[in-house]
Amino acid sequence: MRPASSAEAGVPGGDGRTSTVRVSLLVLYTPRLEDCRRFYADLGLAFTAERHGRGPEHYAAVLPDGLVLELYPARDDRLTGALRLGLGLAVDAEVTSPPLAPGRHRLVDPDGRTVEITAVGRTGCGSAQG
Repeated sequence: MRPASSAEAGVPGGDGRTSTVRVSLLVLYTPRLEDCRRFYADLGLAFTAERHGRGPEHYAAVLPDGLVLELYPARDDRLTGALRLGLGLAVDAEVTSPPLAPGRHRLVDPDGRTVEITAVGRTGCGSAQG
């Protein structure tokens, strides 16, 4: 098998076609639902409580690029293990908790997941709120 060229990288079949792929949904299962909601809300994510049919109540936040981050209560058959999450935030030190200056920050959520924050001033990128 030959290595894919840059034009072929990530394209099934390597036939030169291009496609755009983006993450549209990320679900975190947590035994600490309210603690995680508060942690991510303190970073500026705006969560809405949801329930679909007979499913569990959970929280969803829509980020500016359309990605939906959902927090679901964990069950024995649904756990989110080790995960490293990166977020780009337009920060206002008076709004985020903990207060974040522009730059890179490494935080840990209530479940022990590493959350890498790239914080820029308000004029640098869109807000994390949806």
